[in-house]
Amino acid sequence: MKISIDFDKCCGAGQCVLAAPEVFDQRDEDGVVVLLDPNPPSEQEENVRQAAAVCPAAVIKVEQ
Repeated sequence: MKISIDFDKCCGAGQCVLAAPEVFDQRDEDGVVVLLDPNPPSEQEENVRQAAAVCPAAVIKVEQ
């Protein structure tokens, strides 16, 4: 699994961090998402896909 994020369009809602805290975090200064692991282990796949699904700005893309 590979994750890509359009950081310029991130609105900083933090839903991804709630869904997959081992993979996503947020910058303190503006709340923009930080990708902790661009190639997370397979056991994180469900959480990552949930994070992408709940992102209000739809900036998270998940590829196999």
